[in-house]
Amino acid sequence: MGRHTGPVCKLCRREGAKLFLKGEKCYGAKCPFGKRSYAPGQHGQVKTQKRLSEFGIRLREKQKARRIYSIGERQFRRYFELADASKGDTGEKLLELLERRLDNVLWRMGAAQSRSQARQFVRNGHVIVNGKKVNIPSFSVKVNDVITFKEKAANFVKKVVEDIREKSAPEWISFDKNKIEGKVVSMPRRAEIDALIEEHLIVEFYSR
Repeated sequence: MGRHTGPVCKLCRREGAKLFLKGEKCYGAKCPFGKRSYAPGQHGQVKTQKRLSEFGIRLREKQKARRIYSIGERQFRRYFELADASKGDTGEKLLELLERRLDNVLWRMGAAQSRSQARQFVRNGHVIVNGKKVNIPSFSVKVNDVITFKEKAANFVKKVVEDIREKSAPEWISFDKNKIEGKVVSMPRRAEIDALIEEHLIVEFYSR
């Protein structure tokens, strides 16, 4: 399944929850989900009323996680396989791997309005990790990694930071808004991840 290129607000409606895919628009009164929270399409309201099977519930949770982090099916499954092979709770390990993606880290620390914008920063070669340019959005950060921007990009990011409503980085990331510099201070823990995902349903989906 390829990356979604249509209106992202329809993805929120499909999952019946705000996925915060469009940055500041998601917090305002113009958010389409607030007006039409039912599934998109001619029969969206009818489908919303139908009761999902256990398989359907698990599938929707997996799809919701994929859409939040904007990841393709194959890549998402690889993340699950890595999490499953790791020690500890598979669901929590899965979320940790997703949170450690560079595009997600930029969004979490408040240097981008959305994960989509953060992904653009990375792909365009504007992001520097430990002094080296990184242009891979799925790059997995580690503890003590320092994230900065190229000089021209840093000026633009400063404006982005000013435009974003007051947002504090999670405890596992530090962000200096004056220097436009972030640092990974620890691995993300489940309690520090506010993504509305029931990871045990995803584990059940792949373990069926």
